[in-house]
Amino acid sequence: MSTTHTTGPGPDAAGPWDARGVREAATGRLVRAAARSGAQLVSEAAVLIQGAVVLADPIAGAVYSTPATAAADGVHAAAHPQDRPHHVQRPAAGAVLVLHPAPAVPAEHVGFVAATTAALLEVRGQRAAELRAEQMRLHATLLRLLLAGHTAAVTDTVSAEGLTHVTVYRLTGPDVPTAHQVLWRAARPSLAGHGGSCALIGELDGELLVAELHRGSDDGRILRLVSRVSERHRLLAGLAGPLPLAEMPTAHADAAAARHSATPAHRIAPADAVGTTHLARLLPPGPYTAWARSVLRPLAPEHRHLLLVRLRTGSTPRAAAALGLSPGTVRTRLRDLSARLGTDLDDVTVQAHLLLALRAPTHGDDEDVAGGQARLEKLPGGILDTDEVRAWAVDLVGGLEPQLRIALACWLRHHARTAPAATELHVHRTTLTVWLRRCAERLGQNLADATVRAELHLALEATAKDGDDPRTLPRRGGRTYRRL
Repeated sequence: MSTTHTTGPGPDAAGPWDARGVREAATGRLVRAAARSGAQLVSEAAVLIQGAVVLADPIAGAVYSTPATAAADGVHAAAHPQDRPHHVQRPAAGAVLVLHPAPAVPAEHVGFVAATTAALLEVRGQRAAELRAEQMRLHATLLRLLLAGHTAAVTDTVSAEGLTHVTVYRLTGPDVPTAHQVLWRAARPSLAGHGGSCALIGELDGELLVAELHRGSDDGRILRLVSRVSERHRLLAGLAGPLPLAEMPTAHADAAAARHSATPAHRIAPADAVGTTHLARLLPPGPYTAWARSVLRPLAPEHRHLLLVRLRTGSTPRAAAALGLSPGTVRTRLRDLSARLGTDLDDVTVQAHLLLALRAPTHGDDEDVAGGQARLEKLPGGILDTDEVRAWAVDLVGGLEPQLRIALACWLRHHARTAPAATELHVHRTTLTVWLRRCAERLGQNLADATVRAELHLALEATAKDGDDPRTLPRRGGRTYRRL
C-alpha cells in the first residue's frame, strides 16, 4: 500500500471546473504519476479529489491506498457498495477503484479523475500482461531448478538476500489456469522479493505450485492469498514447510501428500497436521520411543519418507504421484521395505503401528526394546492399556451404534474398500455406504483421510468388545441388522 502524497494545487486552485486548463492539468499529472508506478497514480488521484482513493482487489484486498488508513473502508465499499453510497467506484485492471472525495469537489471533476485513473490503470495492466507470460515461464523454470536441487542457481537469480527456507503450496482444482492468473495479479510476485521473502508461482504438470522463499518464517501474506484463491476457485491445497531450501523436494512431496487430506470444508491441509495423531501424545514416551527406534532401525531416511507418504496418501498410485515416481517403482520399493521389516505392509494393523512409529518423538530413553528387533505387528506390552488411551478411544468411537461400529471395523480391515467389506458383512454395498456416511457424521471425521482411518482402527482395537462380529448380531429379515 502507498501513503505517498503529491504536493500541488487542487482543482479549485485553477478556477472554475469548466475551464479546459483544469482537465488538461489533471490529465497531465495523472499520466506522469502513472509512468512512475500504480501507487503514485492512486496517490495523485487522491490529491486531485482532496480525499481518499483505494484500488481494491477481491483476493489481495487493498492493492494501493492513499491514505493508508482508508484501505479497510475502500475494500468494504468494493464488496458492499450499497453501504457506501457517497463513494465513486470504477472497475480497473481486474480490481475496483474506490474514490471518496471531499464534499466540496464537483461531481464532474470526481468522475473525470475516476475515469482517467481507471483507464491509466488498465493501460498499466495491459503492459504488465505483455510481460506476464515470460515472467511465468521464468518462475516455472526456477521451480523446476529448486525441485532438481539447484538451490544456489535459484538464490543467485532472485535479488532478495539471506533466503534460507521454503514453504510449498500445491493446488489442484477444476480451473487451475484461471486461479494461476488471479493469484499472480494478487501476489504481484517479483524476483526482488517482498518484505524479506520471494514467491515463485507456476503451473507444473497440471497443478499450481507456489514456493515462498524466506528466512525461516513468513508473514502469512501468501497463505492468505492462497486461501482466498482456493475458496474462490474451489481448489484443494497441501501446505508443507517451512523447510530448509535444500529440502525443497521433501516439502514438494509432503505438500502433495497433505493435499489428499484437504476437503471443501478445509481447503488447505498442512503437512505437519497429517498423521500427527492425538494417540501419539498419550503413549508412554520411554517404551514408545524405544519401540519405534527398534522397528525403524533397518530403514534409511529416504525409506521412512517413502513409507510416510504412502501412509498419508492411502494408496500406491497417489504416493507415486506425490513423489514424482511411477507406481511400479513405488511398488518395487515397498516390497523391498516389506522384506527389510519382515512384515506385510498391506496389513491395516501394521500400517497403523507404522504410522505411530514414524511419528514417535526423536528423543527418549537410549535403550532399545529387549529381545532384539521389535515387531510392527505388536506394540510394547501395556502401551495401549492405560486410562488415558482408553478414554481417548471411547471418546473417539464409543458413541457408535453396534452395526456402525462393526461395519466401520470391517471396512477398515478391507483397506477402505466397500465391495469386499459388504460381502463379508452380507449387506448391500449401498447399505454399507449409508452406514459409513453415518459414521463420518457421528464421529465428525473425514474417512477419506488415510491417517484418520489408522486412528479409528487403533481406537476400535482398544475398545474391542466380545460382540464385535457380524455373525453375532441378530438380523431382521435376513439381511438387515436389528437396531439395538
